[in-house]
Amino acid sequence: MGYKIESVFIMVGIVSCLISVAHAAQGNAVFYEPPYTPSKCFGNRNDGVMVAGVSDTLWNGGKACGRKYRVSCIRGANQAPKPCKQGSVVVTVVDYCSKGCNGVINLSKDAFSRIADPNAGKVVIQYDQV
Repeated sequence: MGYKIESVFIMVGIVSCLISVAHAAQGNAVFYEPPYTPSKCFGNRNDGVMVAGVSDTLWNGGKACGRKYRVSCIRGANQAPKPCKQGSVVVTVVDYCSKGCNGVINLSKDAFSRIADPNAGKVVIQYDQV
């Protein structure tokens, strides 16, 4: 009997992991240089360096302001060798990335540098709201 209960817990754990992965979206990320203020969301308020601007895909008329996203690099979006780093970064949306933005998320250079080589310029990311 104990063996069956243990199997159920393992299956629940596996399904939970699959569901969380299924909710993650993919897109391109680019970066912008400091200073990170003023921002479209919060003006001259300093929200630190783990910040981002988002394109129309996530902006939702400004409702994205203050949302947090976990972002990780999947692969390069150009020919840069080994663009991705291990791990992820959590960023707060503070700005709007208007027309001409080459990514769904425009990360601060500090945030981009945690997940990718800035020399890559643009990478394919996986992101989800946290």
